[in-house]
Amino acid sequence: MILVITPELIVPNETDLINQMFQEGLDLLHIRKPGANRNEMIEFITQIDDAFHSQLVLHTHYDLGKEYQISRFHFREIDRKEEAFKTFAEENIISTSVHDITTYNTLDKVWEYAFISPFFPSISKKGYGLDSTIKEEVKHRNNPDVKLIALGGINQDNIHEVFESDIDGAALLGAIWESEEPLKVFRKCRNVLMS
Repeated sequence: MILVITPELIVPNETDLINQMFQEGLDLLHIRKPGANRNEMIEFITQIDDAFHSQLVLHTHYDLGKEYQISRFHFREIDRKEEAFKTFAEENIISTSVHDITTYNTLDKVWEYAFISPFFPSISKKGYGLDSTIKEEVKHRNNPDVKLIALGGINQDNIHEVFESDIDGAALLGAIWESEEPLKVFRKCRNVLMS
């Protein structure tokens, strides 16, 4: 499974690229635009083909889910601890983020999957994850109920290492949005998964 996370700020042709990635097999898109107001979020969602709305995951403005047939919501670690997800858990698919395998192993099966990061040193946050041990920690995974998605520093050159680990999917961010050719990078990553 390959997921893409949007950059925080809107980039030129972003929704066009997203539609193309979906047409080429993107599994899920996480819309992470923390600074976007409700109207900006509506404008962004409406530029994505309706056929793909069921594959969108909202990080904010969860109320827009009903309006646009989006039933996937992501909750940050702090929101999980404060149980802000409770009202969404029953009728929707929810995901969260963790930064160590011990926390992941304690997640309840209410969660569809969790991002674990940083898997490799980050592409978009320079210097972040240089001394990360996540790749080694994954060997201690013992939660059969929640899928585990690697995040951080994943690109076409190392994505094969993700799928050689005990991981269910890879999330791409910097590799896509900091590239001159985002679609080409997505295709290369997907080809690794398909081969």
